[in-house]
Amino acid sequence: MNIEKARFNMIEQQIRPWDVLAQDILDLLVVVKREAFVPAAYKDLAFFDTEIPLPCGENMLTPKFEARILQEANIKKHENVLEIGAGSGYMAALLAHRARHVTTLEIEPTLKALAEQNLTAYGITNVDVVLADGAQGWGGNSQNSGPFDVIVLSGSLPVLPDTFLQQIKIGGRILATIGEEPVMTTQVITRVSEAAFDTVKLFETCITPLRHALTPSHFKF
Repeated sequence: MNIEKARFNMIEQQIRPWDVLAQDILDLLVVVKREAFVPAAYKDLAFFDTEIPLPCGENMLTPKFEARILQEANIKKHENVLEIGAGSGYMAALLAHRARHVTTLEIEPTLKALAEQNLTAYGITNVDVVLADGAQGWGGNSQNSGPFDVIVLSGSLPVLPDTFLQQIKIGGRILATIGEEPVMTTQVITRVSEAAFDTVKLFETCITPLRHALTPSHFKF
């Protein structure tokens, strides 16, 4: 396989048609080599429009999904980012190239170790991989515990807990996929003041839910 040709085709045939048109984002997909974060058994799928299996029953999201999230987050160099769900570390690597610092939470020790190993091997030093359950927000004790400029959820939630809304700064953005199968909507939620939030729905999709997510009551009285 000609890796660079496959990468070019991924960008031109999958990602650009999905309204990812920002040239700096497209360039970053060439700089951060996706195949370096794909498990060895699935290297041949690195550039396919498919989710890739990871240990512990998790998966890497599709290239077009990750690229669109990165574009819509519109991260600036001075900003601090929280990611929920480290996976293989690929999304954290992309975020790290845009941000001052990234804190990525991972519930599975095996995946935490994998993400750390991949990020270290790639020479990325502005990411902390933290073993934690972030499905209902995070109250870490480190200097990088927030509030954050951007929060990216790399898994879906039936509803977005208020905790997340309180963990972003004014002007901050949350990129979240909300809903339950078969219909979920990926949204960008911007905090415009202490009490006000602006929500823009980006697209409908279906991705793996985060574990231990807050579930809404389906009973109506």
